[in-house]
Amino acid sequence: MISTRRMLLAGIGAAAFSGTACAQRLRNRLGGDDAPPVSGPYAEAADYSAKRRGVSLLVMQEGKILFETYPDLGNATKGWELASGTKSFTGIMAGLAQADGLLDIDEPASKTLTEWQGDRRNKIAIRHLLTLTSGLQGEGDVARPPAYLDAIKAQAVRDPGAKFVYGPTDFQCFGEVLKRKLRAAGKPEDPVVWLQARLFDQLGVKPTDWKRGRDGNPFLPQGAHLNARDWARFGQWGMDGGKGMDPKVYSKVFEATSANPGYGLSWWLLRPGLIGPSPRSGIDGDAIGEAGKGEDIVMAAGAGDQRLYLFRKRRLVVARQANEILRAMTPGGLKWRDDEFLPLLLR
Repeated sequence: MISTRRMLLAGIGAAAFSGTACAQRLRNRLGGDDAPPVSGPYAEAADYSAKRRGVSLLVMQEGKILFETYPDLGNATKGWELASGTKSFTGIMAGLAQADGLLDIDEPASKTLTEWQGDRRNKIAIRHLLTLTSGLQGEGDVARPPAYLDAIKAQAVRDPGAKFVYGPTDFQCFGEVLKRKLRAAGKPEDPVVWLQARLFDQLGVKPTDWKRGRDGNPFLPQGAHLNARDWARFGQWGMDGGKGMDPKVYSKVFEATSANPGYGLSWWLLRPGLIGPSPRSGIDGDAIGEAGKGEDIVMAAGAGDQRLYLFRKRRLVVARQANEILRAMTPGGLKWRDDEFLPLLLR
């Protein structure tokens, strides 16, 4: 296998195509130890990523791949866990569901979650769940999302909209809302099965895995596995306006709340004032906000430094994935910093 790879690389004749995006893709798509050194305009960013457990880095513009590289164990077809990068799908789900007349993101969640009627939770709108401003208690261990029916048992401890609190509970509550909405409409009630048919199939996107809880329901705050190309295709669709999505919800996806200037409807907004998830998350709110100053960058991000950036002014989509999520969260080794990577990428 190794000798075959080397023969293929030799046959590519990369030198004859030096400096072209086509040659760069051909020389790097094999990945692994046999991938040649990266050169060209994204070489510094690729080197930075590779040294920090990177397994993929892909740059796309207007649907065309300008650059891709798959170091270490990576390759073009292998899916990797997105961790909390999964969260960004939920805002999109809400926009698609609203376009289909299944819900309104500004309606009270208690319209569907009847268990919430008659107490403080009846003021929580679906939009509060997806902006992490619901006011529910028990934000929980981000690595262990509660089951849907356990999530909706959480009680309100503050008024909705008052504070941004990062955690899995709100997204699992939204999962139960969407599940009941789909069932009432006579559709398959599994949110991920519905998303696949409603959007991913038309984009040619196929998750390689999606983790589920003991209740059989898919995790919505985490758990999706995609390869870099599919994640970038999804990002390009979002960049292009989210065809088939309710326009009102689409605009809110990238609209900040008063509780967090750097978070929209399940997407990060790279601007000053961004409040990050936690000190261990790898997202430094102040630094990443400054790094995005003067740009228009929105981001899906997950533990272990999984990143999908949409550079909306530049029309660039950048997918970056890494291996060994737990290792990234322990002391030692080179740490990922968005404020270091972004200048290298845009230089």
